[in-house]
Amino acid sequence: MVGDTLSGDVAVQMGESAQGINLFEMACKGGWIMLVLLLLSIVCFYIFFNRLSLFRKADIGDPHFLDRVLDYMKAGDTKSARIFCQATDSPLSRIVEKGIGLAGHSRSDIQSGMENAANIEIANLEKGLSGVSTIASAAPMIGFLGTVIGMVRAFWEMAGAGNNIDVSLLSGGIYEAMITTVGGLIVGIIALFAYNFLVSKVDAIANRMESFIQDYSVNLELPE
Repeated sequence: MVGDTLSGDVAVQMGESAQGINLFEMACKGGWIMLVLLLLSIVCFYIFFNRLSLFRKADIGDPHFLDRVLDYMKAGDTKSARIFCQATDSPLSRIVEKGIGLAGHSRSDIQSGMENAANIEIANLEKGLSGVSTIASAAPMIGFLGTVIGMVRAFWEMAGAGNNIDVSLLSGGIYEAMITTVGGLIVGIIALFAYNFLVSKVDAIANRMESFIQDYSVNLELPE
């Protein structure tokens, strides 16, 4: 009977403790390591959404963009064609503008110039991706660092307590250690998925640009 009463009291206390803990309080228990992980997550999200906005600009919104450029070229008005490309202001329009700027050259020269312009555009799209990759690798390691710090603190306090060892001395350090491990893994996993998604987007854009150059470089060849 007494055992049942004690078990019931323990269950009630555990239930109240679980209800009294929220995610913010858990994160605060992780110490300064959690602030570092929060900063890394903010940087990761910023790079992710910034790259997505640039990827949207990499697609020509006007499906008749090339037709209008070719109309200018057939009329011999290359200046208007270049102005139109500049007004469109997208990676693909800058590649086309590069091809128009090589008027009077051979098709191979025009294609080579467009490929060089495409490489520059791809490099611009890839900016920041190395940062996301670094966060994906570093966040779990930082979390593990918090784990080690928490365990060291726990055993240091236990050693200083002498014979008056309290379970709370050990549990506090282990709590901090586990929270930072979870935080580091969460940030690292999110950054890893974000990095792979961005890389796949860049690869798709690069393939589209290469196909465009191969298919339409002949249409951009201008008479001398």
